[in-house]
Amino acid sequence: MTSIQRTILTIAGSDSGGGAGIQADLRTFAAHGHFGTSAITALTAQNTTGVTGVHGVPPEFLEQQISTVLDDIEVHACKTGMLFDAANTRATVKALKARYSGKTIPPLVCDPVCVSTSGHTLLAPEAVEVIVTELFPLTTLVTPNKPEAESLLGRSIGSLEDMVQAAKDLLRLGPKAVLVKGGHVTANQEDISRLKKQGHHVLGHDSQENTRILVIAPGPLVVDVLCESGDVVTVFARPRIDSSSTHGTGCTLSAAIACRLAEGASVPEAVLHATAYTHLGIATAPEIGRGNGPLNHLHSIVRRDIPPRTSNNPHPLTRLLIARNPEHWKDFVEHEFVQRLGRGTLSRTAFVYFIKQDYLYLKYYARAHGLLAAKASSFSLIASATRTITNVLTELDTHRALCASFGVSPEELESTEECIETTAYGCFLMDMGLQGDTTKLLITVLACLLGYGEVGLWLKSTCDASTLESNPYRRWIEDYSGAGYQGSVRLGLELIESVAAADPPSPARLQEWCAIWDQCTRLESAFWDMGLKAGEETSAA
Repeated sequence: MTSIQRTILTIAGSDSGGGAGIQADLRTFAAHGHFGTSAITALTAQNTTGVTGVHGVPPEFLEQQISTVLDDIEVHACKTGMLFDAANTRATVKALKARYSGKTIPPLVCDPVCVSTSGHTLLAPEAVEVIVTELFPLTTLVTPNKPEAESLLGRSIGSLEDMVQAAKDLLRLGPKAVLVKGGHVTANQEDISRLKKQGHHVLGHDSQENTRILVIAPGPLVVDVLCESGDVVTVFARPRIDSSSTHGTGCTLSAAIACRLAEGASVPEAVLHATAYTHLGIATAPEIGRGNGPLNHLHSIVRRDIPPRTSNNPHPLTRLLIARNPEHWKDFVEHEFVQRLGRGTLSRTAFVYFIKQDYLYLKYYARAHGLLAAKASSFSLIASATRTITNVLTELDTHRALCASFGVSPEELESTEECIETTAYGCFLMDMGLQGDTTKLLITVLACLLGYGEVGLWLKSTCDASTLESNPYRRWIEDYSGAGYQGSVRLGLELIESVAAADPPSPARLQEWCAIWDQCTRLESAFWDMGLKAGEETSAA
């Protein structure tokens, strides 16, 4: 990948309403930091409510536009949109072949625009055969939606499996890859699970592992299906947005894909980025016009290292922190200590030693929130820190009761010698608190809060009722998967996300946050290691 500005050519129609066609393409190119050139295939009179007229450009002049651009400017990727008719499609193919005769053509994305969002026909029927026989063999990626795929194949598409088969069949028509877009097909999580069981790779909004704490209420999904050489299928899933701001979605998606291909990305990488970019374009779109309004193509113009919060992704910072080093997070929340605890095979000595050290750690945790309350500049932060201290005091009572159930007296608990792992973690907490940076301290304490919340949910999901009933550590699992602790997790998530949204970090500051998060996950893993080691030493003795 590169940050060097690339040049991209769009061959498409003009939308007088500005939401689709070359207008959408050029804005998308600019939003990605690239220079856009264009060749206009047709003029349309349209707005958000529909198309009232189409005037095709003479094919000789279309060919002249393309040749004039390519004779002078090095183009790093191309995309086609509305080609209008067979003559203009042939003119496009002729110009590209003439320029790249004997040479490698730049990545070419073909968006086979047939019908507008409002239902107006934008491609003459006789042009379909020309697109398939002459343009597809030059194409890196074809991006039909459901109606377009149905038109190209001459059959209906009703399910995700139909989409997968359609992508495979379209691939055999000559392009290097096919992306069948699913905006017209409603799917759900069960559909995604079924595709996973069929061996298809799933990418997108909720494909990140170990993020049960971030899952929001399930809803309908939009699913795009990519098929590459060898019938390799990748599925891209994202929440469906209830919005009328969808005019130009296909143009925007294909233009964003072309941008990433121009940068050197693979087709799956380009599609993953483009679907996320287009999704945010819909989610953040202002209402323009009385019909299907345009996307917000410029949502990425303002430098944001953290995506904006939306109803479908209210936790962008937390997702980013986990995604930067997912192996650290996985080592923490699926540690061998945790797995043995879930199976009930963890030694009593290891668990009791861990609980006693965790009891001492929670005192550091409460002190850190005391520092947060003392240094906070807003009432909401003070209230949150105070509420957390109250929750920690409750958690300390829970630890005392849990220790008592394992035969540990209050005196023995209070006289427990602090081990080096507890001291290291506690000192790191206090150091963050003394630095006076509220957000850094929040990230430090929230790594623990969210991690135990994820562990609780993971263990609860992996234990059936019978095994949980006989598990000696059932109370611990139920405490951290229960409504009380999970409520604290939700409050913590809301706090850190709202603070980050109110004061977006610079790249350097975000890097500091990520380093703190990684350090905390490593310290948490060391805490589990400490418990296992204590159990093993007792067994050896």
